[in-house]
Amino acid sequence: MPDVRLPVVHDRRMPMTNAEAHRIAREEGVSGPFYFVVKTVVGLVFRLLCGFTVRGKENVPKKGPIVIVPNHKSFWDPFFVALVLRRPVHFMGKAEYAEGRWAKYFLALGYFPVRRGESDADALETARAILARGDALALFPEGTRVRGDDLGAPKRGAARLAIEAGAPLVPATITGTEKRRWPLPRKVTLTFGEPVSVADLEATPEDAATAIGRAWPQVSDEYTRWQNRPGAIAAAAAAVGLGAWAIRRRMR
Repeated sequence: MPDVRLPVVHDRRMPMTNAEAHRIAREEGVSGPFYFVVKTVVGLVFRLLCGFTVRGKENVPKKGPIVIVPNHKSFWDPFFVALVLRRPVHFMGKAEYAEGRWAKYFLALGYFPVRRGESDADALETARAILARGDALALFPEGTRVRGDDLGAPKRGAARLAIEAGAPLVPATITGTEKRRWPLPRKVTLTFGEPVSVADLEATPEDAATAIGRAWPQVSDEYTRWQNRPGAIAAAAAAVGLGAWAIRRRMR
């Protein structure tokens, strides 16, 4: 008789392990119907309570492996990237999420675990598996959320994965999520830039730096344009004027 191997099914009565979470992410990916329902419902809520604008969505390839590289200001950033695209998007998240009661739902929505502060070989292998089956992966090159008005320096890891998979890098600029009215941000804009081909590069540190160096300026330039918009300049000037008035009043 042929050797027939049945898929391993997670026993929901047992806690999810890191290894099991990676297996599910590599072999199964998102749950199509569940992903669609959650995305539709959450999208409606966000549009009603937040309001957000999407630009350049036509720049995102509709099929084939891609690595989206957004800036990272808020916990909410991955939600907006996933909501505006038709194709499912996969994200790395804290390994602790894989051990909680909601792990199976996070996995069904495209999450997979990564151990922060160390080189996580399991997370890298899962990222490679996602790209190998032609799916979309979003990685934040800054590595963590960056507070304040500036962007962080992009790391090379996302670009190296893209080169290994032959996947274009898609720059994405998220603005507005850092300023929120609890519990959700207000007036969010998500802008996708021109895809950056990695076909002429090899998976070396030098070429990975070259690739992210081609993609990231689109993010930083768009973020700078957002900061320099007329409304923001007027608000900053008003804040400076109010501060000066307060100082003069104290000195009287």
